[in-house]
Amino acid sequence: MDFGTGPSSTNTEAGSYKRIEGVGGNFSVLIVDDDPIIRRIHRVMLNKFGLVTHVVENGKEAVDLFRSDTCFDMVLMDMEMPIMDGPKATQELRAMGVNSMIVGVTSRGLESEKQSFMGAGLNRCHEKPLTTDIVTSLIQELIKHY
Repeated sequence: MDFGTGPSSTNTEAGSYKRIEGVGGNFSVLIVDDDPIIRRIHRVMLNKFGLVTHVVENGKEAVDLFRSDTCFDMVLMDMEMPIMDGPKATQELRAMGVNSMIVGVTSRGLESEKQSFMGAGLNRCHEKPLTTDIVTSLIQELIKHY
């Protein structure tokens, strides 16, 4: 599956956790973030939508997972992390031929920083924490590509 890159969003509207038809554990998401609170927020939200999740603390761990032939349908990639940051990890994953949807998540609000992160090979970039509306949109995009 190959996802094209697209616009970033900062949607903060609250949504509801509605099961989306066709999801039910069929999709896996790798959450890559050094902040344990953000990891938990995103994991709980994605699990409520019926997605299978796995978490790691930095970009190197994410790259190592893919090198070990572990695959994920979507990757939520933090921008700033120790050991290996999000842009570097995203570049390495794309260089390895990874076609998963990679969504950048950042606490940075500057559009220029988001665009720079997008240039590493992201499909989308959103401010964190993600909202249910954003997650719903990402899941619907995953379903379209399967």
